[in-house]
Amino acid sequence: MFFGKINTYLFLQISRYFFLILFIFLSVAWLLQVTRLLTITNFMHIEFLDVIILSFYLIPNIISVIAPFILIFGLLLCFVKLNKDNELIAILSLGNGLKPFRNTLFFFSLIMILFLVLLNFYFAPIVYKEYKIHENKLRNTLDFDNIMFSNFLNLNNTTILDFKKNENEYTDVFMSFYDTKENIVYAKKGNIFNENNQYRFQLSDGFKISIDEGNQIEKLEFLNYVLKIDKKNISSGAIIDQNTFTILDDLKNGNRLNIVFKIIDIFLIIFVIFLFYKNNLKKINFKFNNNIYFALLCITILIINQIYKNSDVTLINYLMNISIIFFSAIVLTWIKIRYEQN
Repeated sequence: MFFGKINTYLFLQISRYFFLILFIFLSVAWLLQVTRLLTITNFMHIEFLDVIILSFYLIPNIISVIAPFILIFGLLLCFVKLNKDNELIAILSLGNGLKPFRNTLFFFSLIMILFLVLLNFYFAPIVYKEYKIHENKLRNTLDFDNIMFSNFLNLNNTTILDFKKNENEYTDVFMSFYDTKENIVYAKKGNIFNENNQYRFQLSDGFKISIDEGNQIEKLEFLNYVLKIDKKNISSGAIIDQNTFTILDDLKNGNRLNIVFKIIDIFLIIFVIFLFYKNNLKKINFKFNNNIYFALLCITILIINQIYKNSDVTLINYLMNISIIFFSAIVLTWIKIRYEQN
């Protein structure tokens, strides 16, 4: 029978430790992202609940990145525990050899691959695109009444704002913007209002300097001055990246490199399970040094792959380099196993 009681038991044990490591890794990664978002949005006094909800949009993308790492430690933790409790020896003594382990690993890897194909190729990019849109709205919908201080805010493509705030009073208001001229405005005091698609500034006791294309300088000193600036309008196309593209988008745009990235991510799962079987399970070798070799080799490959994905690399160079890395890892493991046999 392909999947009997022993296979069911092994599958449940692997799943148990996989989800345990998933919970630990995902919690740490999620908390780091929440901390980053809070750091970015804290000075704007964005509601904590809005930041938490925004962070949930990152979870599918986080899972797609950390899944191979979870698999490495999940497999090691599960089988080290089974070996320590002599359960591996007990299963082998039934006379079926490694067949129950092969069948279970095959079934587990099949489920994981199907899940990651759906996640990486479709669901994660869609959810991550929603994250980018919501993040952009939160970061660029400025509520000046709640902002405690500014740090050269970009109100739109041509306008920079800086000010100090003491309770509800704006002081040392500095603005730089460009219309037909390059303009610098400074006011000792002011008020800022949101009006539809514009920011309205009521400034007092300051000056405005304008520089035209001929470098002619005009200076205007004022006691009261009203200025209106259009809000930043960023199209969805300006905030998306390759992580927001589904397989349908990649095929439509002819983005072969991004498709290959996703395929390699799936292949990494197969590689990790294959290496684990050859290096650890086939010889029932779960000694500390052997486990460290397996973990370090896999993690090194995963990190190198992530570096390539985040760099400006061509399709041919990526395929050549990643193929050499996989081939080198397999040869190194084969040499290691032959050396241990001798």
